[in-house]
Amino acid sequence: MSWLEALILGILQGLTEFLPVSSSGHLELGGALFGLEDPHEYFTFNIIVHGATFLSVVVVFWRDIVSLVLNFFRFRWNAEMRFVLLLLASAVPTAIVGLLFEEQIESIFEGRVVFVGAMLLITATLLFITRFVPKNNKEVTLKSALVIGLAQTLAILPGISRSGATISTALFFGIERGQAIRFSFLMVLIPVFGANFLKLIRMPEQAAAGHMDMAPMLIGALAAFIAGVIACRWMLDIVRRGNIEYFSIYCVLAGITAIIAGSIF
Repeated sequence: MSWLEALILGILQGLTEFLPVSSSGHLELGGALFGLEDPHEYFTFNIIVHGATFLSVVVVFWRDIVSLVLNFFRFRWNAEMRFVLLLLASAVPTAIVGLLFEEQIESIFEGRVVFVGAMLLITATLLFITRFVPKNNKEVTLKSALVIGLAQTLAILPGISRSGATISTALFFGIERGQAIRFSFLMVLIPVFGANFLKLIRMPEQAAAGHMDMAPMLIGALAAFIAGVIACRWMLDIVRRGNIEYFSIYCVLAGITAIIAGSIF
């Protein structure tokens, strides 16, 4: 992977992580377009740029994160403690799948363009349905947190948008839009932190063995971080205005294009 490819893919990841169009799907399409053939290197790149967007969430939501952490370690039952416990509960499905099926998950990232296209059409359907969901002001419950966590787990599949799946699921439960996006963006911190921690433990050995060039990885991470901050702030405004369903048009076009291109080439 060259530094220019890493730069473009990093920007792509940062922008699409928070917009409901599937960052993993776009990374797969980008990898196929650039002809990147090493699935292990590209999977590692995926993990690193997702870690960079993890940092962009920290930057945008730092006040919320500080408040949640401080309240959690006070060990007093209040709204913030409840919210933290619900975030932890939402991470359980993803943690189980990630730990038990790591090799199978890595095998998904092998340039399956037609599969990505099909999953983008599913994302488009989820986004479009939100147009008919009535506005409510419910709070996140243990049940809804676990189901939203399952939606996040499905977003392991490239083409299923993580933010699109989790925010749509929250809206289906009647959760207030501001709380839905806050929960969706904060819940990603736990599984992404865990995945990157495991990857960082193994990275020195892999780099020493000549399995990867770290320079493009770092360039991609920086690009993803900057683009992620921009996209995160933009997405906050989009969801609050209730315009999430319009991204379904883009997902349909991208999905059909991917299916046709994958079938021909």
